[in-house]
Amino acid sequence: MKKLIIIGILITTVSFAQKIKTGAENYTAYLPLLKGKTIGIVTNQTGIIDTKTHLVDFLVQKNIKIKTIFAPEHGFRGTADAGEHVSDEIDSKTGLSITSLYGKNNKPTPEQLKGIDIMVFDLQDVGTRLYTYVSTMHRIMEACAENNVPLIVLDRPNPNIGIVDGPVLDIAFKSGIGMHPTPLLHGMTLGEEAKMINGQKWLKDGVQCKLTVIPCLNYTRNMAYSLPVRPSPNLPNDQSINLYVSLCLFEGTNVSMGRGTEKQFQIYGSPYLPKSDFAFTPKPNFGDKDPLYNGVECNGEDLSAIPRINKLEIKWLIKAYQITADKSKFFDKRKFSIRAGNEKLQQQIEAEISEQEIRNSWKEGLQDFKKMRKEYLIYRESKV
Repeated sequence: MKKLIIIGILITTVSFAQKIKTGAENYTAYLPLLKGKTIGIVTNQTGIIDTKTHLVDFLVQKNIKIKTIFAPEHGFRGTADAGEHVSDEIDSKTGLSITSLYGKNNKPTPEQLKGIDIMVFDLQDVGTRLYTYVSTMHRIMEACAENNVPLIVLDRPNPNIGIVDGPVLDIAFKSGIGMHPTPLLHGMTLGEEAKMINGQKWLKDGVQCKLTVIPCLNYTRNMAYSLPVRPSPNLPNDQSINLYVSLCLFEGTNVSMGRGTEKQFQIYGSPYLPKSDFAFTPKPNFGDKDPLYNGVECNGEDLSAIPRINKLEIKWLIKAYQITADKSKFFDKRKFSIRAGNEKLQQQIEAEISEQEIRNSWKEGLQDFKKMRKEYLIYRESKV
């Protein structure tokens, strides 16, 4: 097994007054590894230092030679719609070439890695297996392992790190929005997930990459973290990031979760739900050029001001199914199954199984997952 290295000081007991430093801000730990090397870098608009300097600009200032920027879903500047094709381009500020990793070319080819001594990965995740950045990281790890290119992951806090909940993925439903047998909310950072992917030999043919994780400093598992930059076009604030995975399940139904509004992933509704005291009309905007129910009034519920949730919340999904006009048209079986990670959740809701019984069906999988992930955790609970 190739050696996995964790660099940096792991702070186990800190004052909450101390500023959290991301892996990118922990630069004394990784700059010496990059000196004199030609690097590739996987990043986007979230790859910032001290809320203002982009990591790419910082590395250029430090005379680190960058051969290629690799961009995930939404592009390097983070402006593309979800699922929209992202083309290769040149970064106007630095003149560096950008290679898209979303679409047909979702994994660097040997030719694209040629001349790269080290790959650097820096993306802000939101703590759910549905977010495509972990799939991007998986493919980067695989390409690095296959081409003998060391990988450095600059870790960032998980804004939902305290939540481990939901059904564990059945590998029969593996997709780009769920590649690993993890629950919908896994309570791990991308650095911890990278360790787990490597350690569990989840890469193709069980290969393992030469992995270095640069941890966050002054960070513990029960710390709140507010993202300084929206991680993708339809996650504009802390509330949307907290509600994202619970409302994302609606993407496997005929219900909108607010794309085409200014409250993406904070509201839900459809023309097939009964009239209530809340309605919205999706229209093309920054986050979605052609939203579901474009120009059509949707009846539903506004969750933008509710208290923070600490679990995968399925009560809204169950409620919407129970009151929809035509239950036979509510679910898109394929889309819902790959998001839920199984066919069982749809069947349970259709059979009117209680919410508690549904949750009980997740318990064994969650217990096994928590036991397995223990050896890969970097951060501890703070003693408060």
